[in-house]
Amino acid sequence: MSRTADRPAGDAMTGHPVTGHSHGGENPRAGSRVRWVLALCVLPVAVLTLVGLVALWPSADQRPDRIPTAAEGSSYVQADVLRVLPEARLLEVDVEGSGFALAQVPPEALAAGVGEGDRVLLLTIRSEEVPLVWVDLVRDAPIGLLAVAYAALVVLVARWRGVAAIVGLVVSLGLVALFTLPALLAGQPPLLVALVTASAALFATLYLAHGLNARTTTALLGTVLGVALTAVLASWSTRAAALTGLTSEDALLLPGLAPDLDMRGVVLCGIILAGLGVLNDVTITQASAVWELRAIAPGMGRWELFRRGMRIGRDHIASTVYTIAFAYVGAALPIMLLISLYDQPLTRTLTAGEIAEEVVRTLVGSIGLVAAIPLTTAIAALVVTAGAVVTDVAVSGRGRASSPPGAPAAAADA
Repeated sequence: MSRTADRPAGDAMTGHPVTGHSHGGENPRAGSRVRWVLALCVLPVAVLTLVGLVALWPSADQRPDRIPTAAEGSSYVQADVLRVLPEARLLEVDVEGSGFALAQVPPEALAAGVGEGDRVLLLTIRSEEVPLVWVDLVRDAPIGLLAVAYAALVVLVARWRGVAAIVGLVVSLGLVALFTLPALLAGQPPLLVALVTASAALFATLYLAHGLNARTTTALLGTVLGVALTAVLASWSTRAAALTGLTSEDALLLPGLAPDLDMRGVVLCGIILAGLGVLNDVTITQASAVWELRAIAPGMGRWELFRRGMRIGRDHIASTVYTIAFAYVGAALPIMLLISLYDQPLTRTLTAGEIAEEVVRTLVGSIGLVAAIPLTTAIAALVVTAGAVVTDVAVSGRGRASSPPGAPAAAADA
């Protein structure tokens, strides 16, 4: 048999020979040295996050008092609409199965289309001739149905990883409710509150959804760098653009109800947190892309991994940038419709009041997003080519893969 026949076949993408029992698609895994280095990089972030949570967590006496929404002697009740009397601006309702009653309803609610069979929330006012007053429609059932459908679809498609992602989402939202909002109301530094919230949410969502491994840690490091850049830009832009946060009726109420609240800081915190989900998405995708490239072509070097990963990253940038923009357009659409009716130049419209906040939020979030993609890709290419190759086959005891002579070895967990 000729020597040519004995020579290992070259890798289809790189032309490098591949030795041993390595097969395309096997998951590169990290050696112990690489895992230690990653742990040393992440550990300070985790420690600072825990310290921040403890230091900034507001005590009971720091929290502002809850504001009652019903006067003494009044209460909220739910009722089913039996008949609408538009001329009298009244509703005939059945109050929680206790019988017929009349309720006052404003013209805007009638114009919105409240009708027979609707479930409504009413306020009892004993001193009035008609003691029931319209508050709002009850939307528990449709929103609950959407939430259940969403969770079921996520679990059906993503299985256990979907369950873990939902748990991470619940933990993150709980963090916002129990820590972020009370800390801001108590007057804690908004920038620190935002950074601690973002970091804690990233640890929860990334490791729960994607597992405790080198690939997830790589995405975490890239996301942390993106968040840090976003924080710097948000701090500068809120001052430079003079964003006060006092651009809506609700915002104008807050300083009187929570005197310690920094409204400009609320804008800053919102900018940092707004793009966190999309930023997390692109970093984990980039890390996964580099891992898959390495699995397919074990002989591929760092620069080639980075170059090919950035091809994917550029497509990701092109899609996510307008995703962020249209998400904010949708959220601010009523305001944009109102301002579009004014006889003002477009540049003045985009730099006025609440629209300016949305524009700055979009631009800052997009810059952090775009910067995180090459950062994450570079870290992933460095990590996945450092250390020794240990494939799934080797771990199970059925074989061992080795890198070609002179080629860097894969080194990160799948």
